[in-house]
Amino acid sequence: MRLLVTGATGLLGRELLRTATHEVVPTYHSHVVPGGVQLDVRRRDAVRDVIRSVRPDGIIHTAYQQDDWATTAEGAVNVALAADGARLVFVSSDAVFGPRETPYAEHESPCPITAYGAAKAAAETAIRAITPDAIIARTSLIIGSDGHSEEERRVRRLAAGEPGVFYTRNIRCPVHVNDLATALLELLVSSVIGITHVAGPEALSRLDLGRLIAVRDGLDPQALPFAPGTPSDIRLDSSRTQEVLKTRLRPASEFLLP
Repeated sequence: MRLLVTGATGLLGRELLRTATHEVVPTYHSHVVPGGVQLDVRRRDAVRDVIRSVRPDGIIHTAYQQDDWATTAEGAVNVALAADGARLVFVSSDAVFGPRETPYAEHESPCPITAYGAAKAAAETAIRAITPDAIIARTSLIIGSDGHSEEERRVRRLAAGEPGVFYTRNIRCPVHVNDLATALLELLVSSVIGITHVAGPEALSRLDLGRLIAVRDGLDPQALPFAPGTPSDIRLDSSRTQEVLKTRLRPASEFLLP
């Protein structure tokens, strides 16, 4: 299989390149990836030309920009329109939902409260209409092992005394980047279609997650500043997707063991 990976310079994109056993063609926007193809997903003609040139059997679309509708929403639509029969996996987010006390299942309709969540929800809706056999993989906070994820960098910054706090009422279901990448590659070659949830099975506050990262990295977890913050409990129920996966989605308290 020839696989096209968009957003190959990101945490997840890099892990897909490292993990995949397929022939992989990475795309990048501004930071060059060896052997990759420059691509601005906001340009429909450019997306069409790259996909026609590469002729992939599968596409994993990870590219996004949190504060840019054109990249996150329209870019995903451009990829779906140009896919031309290639198996498409679109990486979406728990941000398509708003806070509540119970987990969200795959069948539930998006109810975003942020511009980023609205962009991801719009992309999901368009992709389902354009390519009904695509996979939409919603995930949560992505954590690595080498300190390169945003959450890991934030722990180091705040532990060093930079301004900011970790919120105790901001709750998510973190997933390890390797678990996520492996699961996406597994879904790519499966018969699954439609919406999947690919997040960790354990819900943690941003403070509890930060403290686990701090302990793993030899930092003082009690030194992390915290505050209650606005309630923001968004949990993905990934149990149905986990049933069809061989990849085990580990809880953060396991993959962040020192």
